[in-house]
Amino acid sequence: MRLAHEQGLVNSLAWVVMPDHLHWLVQLERAQLSQVMQIIKSRSTLAINRAMNRNGAFWQSGFHDCAIRDNQSLRPAADYITDNPVRAGLVEHIGDYPHWDTAWT
Repeated sequence: MRLAHEQGLVNSLAWVVMPDHLHWLVQLERAQLSQVMQIIKSRSTLAINRAMNRNGAFWQSGFHDCAIRDNQSLRPAADYITDNPVRAGLVEHIGDYPHWDTAWT
């Protein structure tokens, strides 16, 4: 995700990696969403498989997306994303969760 941001493919606005899924609020820059997701899934699968000494698919096929066309909706969407670990009962405060970031901190 960081590499996609650094390469200018997307502007990452908020993200959280949950135990069984990922939420990522991005502004597309130089790539289509399907391309970005293919890159992210491919690179992360290779890294995860290497770290866990395993082979095969890691992510489910496809992804769910939701377009936000109103800039006023960005901050509430980012807050919803970063509140996921709290709502799931993983932590009491988002600052205690290690796998998240937002442009509004």
